[in-house]
Amino acid sequence: MAFRERPFIAITIGDPAGIGPEITVKALAKDWNWISRRAIPVVIGDANVMAQALQIARSDLPLHILSQLSDAKAEGPVLNLLDMKNVEMDRFVHGKADPMTGKAAYDYIVKAAQLAREGLVRAIVTGPVSKEAINKAGLPFTGHTELLAELLGAKDYAMMLAHGPFRVAHVTTHCSLREACERIKKERVLSVIRLTDETLKHMGVEGAKIAVAGLNPHAGEEGLFGEEDRREIAPAVVEARAEGIDVEGPIPPDTIFPKLKGRLYDAVVVMYHDQGHIPVKLLGFSVKKKGMDWSQMGGINLMMGLPVIRTSVDHGVAFGKAGQGRANPESMRDAIKMAIRLLSKKSHPKRTGFSG
Repeated sequence: MAFRERPFIAITIGDPAGIGPEITVKALAKDWNWISRRAIPVVIGDANVMAQALQIARSDLPLHILSQLSDAKAEGPVLNLLDMKNVEMDRFVHGKADPMTGKAAYDYIVKAAQLAREGLVRAIVTGPVSKEAINKAGLPFTGHTELLAELLGAKDYAMMLAHGPFRVAHVTTHCSLREACERIKKERVLSVIRLTDETLKHMGVEGAKIAVAGLNPHAGEEGLFGEEDRREIAPAVVEARAEGIDVEGPIPPDTIFPKLKGRLYDAVVVMYHDQGHIPVKLLGFSVKKKGMDWSQMGGINLMMGLPVIRTSVDHGVAFGKAGQGRANPESMRDAIKMAIRLLSKKSHPKRTGFSG
């Protein structure tokens, strides 16, 4: 593919004090040939931090600092970097939730969203951030999902986690469990079912079958354990089915995931954060028998309903191993590749321009 035909994708390094810079280097170095044939990756971060990350990762990937996207090098391998110049190295420390690095991570997200709004990048891949560090900087922040929705004017959006064919979409995410229960309404459940169906089609999944998890034990047992399942969730499933979506539920949460793993479904819609995150991370993460080194950190976060593609790693900043050269880049590799695969499709769900 010619240079001008390859889309730009923005990769934010996340919190500089975490493993984000290191896994970004490792992912680009490992998969440069595959990536560069299909897209032009541009990293958004701090030049001094990335120079240090190259040393930590023991990588000879050349660092190419840009003043504008058009200066990016498509041949390589190379690390194209938009330098935000927002980390003071004399007070920079790995493995610590610091207001300076929290604000830096926030600034990277804002910059990526700006480039997307201007039509300069067609996908955003985000590294892991520390909510604690960002809030310490005085910036109210509950997560990438909510911030990007605000910055990109998305009104109808949801998070999907994926580890291969194990796909889980969320009705609610970053809120208390009590608040999540209050947010389970027919309209929201129906919206996430629709977004999930659209996303599966865009992924190329033919004849997709979706399952919807119940909120309460045994999916409420006909009101014995709560009314939400039959009052809010079941009617949403009935309406989605009337629209032609192949969906069923509510299904008891304790049996729905073995069925998803067994490929009876192509995706599951869950009601709250941990209901979906725990099974995905159980499959995507594993540790070595001795010690606590992650031998596998697979899976990605895909944001549905944005006017651009956005994927992310499905893990945190891992402050405990930051700066040590031991970080596993598998999830970052998956996130970059998924963004590019989605870009290769003819269309994109909700690609209707920006609002707000």
